[in-house]
Amino acid sequence: MKPTMMSESREQMMFVQWFRRTYTDVRIFSIPNGHKRSLSAGATLKAEGTSAGVPDLYIPQWNVWVEMKRQTRGVLSPAQKDWIAYLTSIDHTVIIGKGWQDAMQKILNLKGLT
Repeated sequence: MKPTMMSESREQMMFVQWFRRTYTDVRIFSIPNGHKRSLSAGATLKAEGTSAGVPDLYIPQWNVWVEMKRQTRGVLSPAQKDWIAYLTSIDHTVIIGKGWQDAMQKILNLKGLT
């Protein structure tokens, strides 16, 4: 029997829980881009400024964006690649976490804690 792979959403939840426990004075928030919506809700969000491909999470104090993917078979879309290239070109840091533990390790590496 194969082990169950966590959804990207669950991976992101696990990462955010770890982050908030570990860095209690640093804020992190999600960018709600990825869920299915009605056409009218999607049109409203687009008119309000939602943009496909923006990374999933932002840590303003560190100017760090986090794009979460599943541990396996998580693939960046062309829009995500475009946003990541743009953000890095303006000196923002973007990490791509392949599962919550990978994202955690990349944050620890970024902060020089490993």
